[in-house]
Amino acid sequence: MTPTDTDIPLPDDIEAAHRLIRELLATLREQTHLNANLQHQLEQLLRTLYGRKSEKLDPNQLLLFARELLEAGGPEIKPEPEPVTPAAPKRPVRGHGRKPLPASLPRKTILHDVPPEKLPCPDCGAVREPFGEDVREQLEYIPASMIVLRHVRPKYACKACEAHVVIAERLPEPIEKGLPGPGLLAHVAVSKYADHQPLYRQEGILARFGVELSRSTLCDWMAAVAGLLDPIVQEMFKRVLKSKVIQTDDTPVKVQDHDGKGIKTGRLWVQIGDWNNSFIVYDYTPDRSGDGPRRVFKDYKGYLQADAYSAY
Repeated sequence: MTPTDTDIPLPDDIEAAHRLIRELLATLREQTHLNANLQHQLEQLLRTLYGRKSEKLDPNQLLLFARELLEAGGPEIKPEPEPVTPAAPKRPVRGHGRKPLPASLPRKTILHDVPPEKLPCPDCGAVREPFGEDVREQLEYIPASMIVLRHVRPKYACKACEAHVVIAERLPEPIEKGLPGPGLLAHVAVSKYADHQPLYRQEGILARFGVELSRSTLCDWMAAVAGLLDPIVQEMFKRVLKSKVIQTDDTPVKVQDHDGKGIKTGRLWVQIGDWNNSFIVYDYTPDRSGDGPRRVFKDYKGYLQADAYSAY
C-alpha cells in the first residue's frame, strides 16, 4: 500500500525539521522552474502548430529547453513512438501545356483553302473531296479605335401650313451636351483608377488618334462620373452599415493643395462590410483627425475591427 501523508514520520528535532523544510523549499523551487520551462516550451509548440506560418520555430531552440531540463535533473521522459501514417497520394503533376482560350472571346474564321489547280488526283485525275479540316486557334489583338457617333434627329413639319415642327426627343447623356459618350467615360475612368494610367498619359494616347483633349478636360469628365456614381456609392455605404462587423483602416495619399501650398497628405478610409454586405466603400478626409470616423460611424451599431488608433 502507498503510504499517506499521515504515515510519513516527521522529525521531532527542531534543527532536523528546519533542515527538512529547507530541502523541501529547494525542491519546490526546482519544480517551479521546471514547470515554467515546460509551460514556455508548450506555448512555443502550440504557436508553431496553430500560429501564423510566418512565426516558424527553429528546431534548435527546442534543444535549449532540453539541455536545461537535463541540467536541472528532471525525470527522463521517453518519447512516445510516432504513429505510422500512410503516405498521402501524390497529386498529379499538371502539364505545362497551353491553356485553352476563353470561349467567350469572339471568333473570326480565316479559311486557307487548297488552290484549285492542286485538287485533281495525280493518279486518276478526279477532283479530290474534303473529308476533314485542321483547326488552329491564334490569339490576336485588335487595337482600340475611336469613332464619332452622329446623332441625327430628322425634323418634320406640315407642308401645307408650313408650321408644327416635330423632332424626336434627345436621349439622356452622361454629360448634358458633352463631347464624350458613356463608353469613352468608362474607358478613361477604368484606365485611371483600375489600370493606374494617369490622365496626362491618356492625353498622349488620345493624341495618337488625332483627338486633342487636355488633361483638365479629362479631369472634369472624372468629376462628372463621380457625380453619376454617387447614388450607387451611397447605397453601398448603407449596406455596409448594416453589417454586424465592419473592418476599417486609413492610408495616406498625396493630394494637391488648391490653396497654393503645393502637395499635402490626405487620408483614404476604407470600410469593408461583412459576408452578408460584401461591399467596399472609401471615404476621403484632408487629415487623420477623429472627425472622419465619427461622421461615418455616428449611427452605426455593431463591431468595428480596426487598429489601436485613438480616433476610433
